[in-house]
Amino acid sequence: MAASLTLGGPVAAAEATGPFTVTLTALPAAHGGVAQHRLEKRFSGDLAGTSTGVMMSAGDPAKGIAGYVAMEMVEGTLAGRTGGFALQHNGTMDAGGQQLNVAIVPGSGTGAMAGISGRMTIRIAGRAHFYTLSYALPATP
Repeated sequence: MAASLTLGGPVAAAEATGPFTVTLTALPAAHGGVAQHRLEKRFSGDLAGTSTGVMMSAGDPAKGIAGYVAMEMVEGTLAGRTGGFALQHNGTMDAGGQQLNVAIVPGSGTGAMAGISGRMTIRIAGRAHFYTLSYALPATP
């Protein structure tokens, strides 16, 4: 017999979109060819807020072959709720194209965003950055 566990109440699924700006500041290199940067972002649109985090990368981005991982903490307002959550990034690029996975870290929601889950996609057009956050939040009492 399988057991199931439900945390919180019913979950409301939604999508948030908008632009964001990003600032990268170089940090001392980690090991060998691994670069580190501090991330700072400002989100507008359906998600209004800021984030800070750390990114590590390796490879040769100028040649189109590289990879990165990052962790950032977002603080702001989403669907009228104030709080935060962490995003975990994992991306690569090579001759086969680019792959990027950005997920909301389970259990990282704070304030009125406690229990949030989902994924973010990022689109870059020229120098402009845009996000789509597909998320679920527990229903408010």
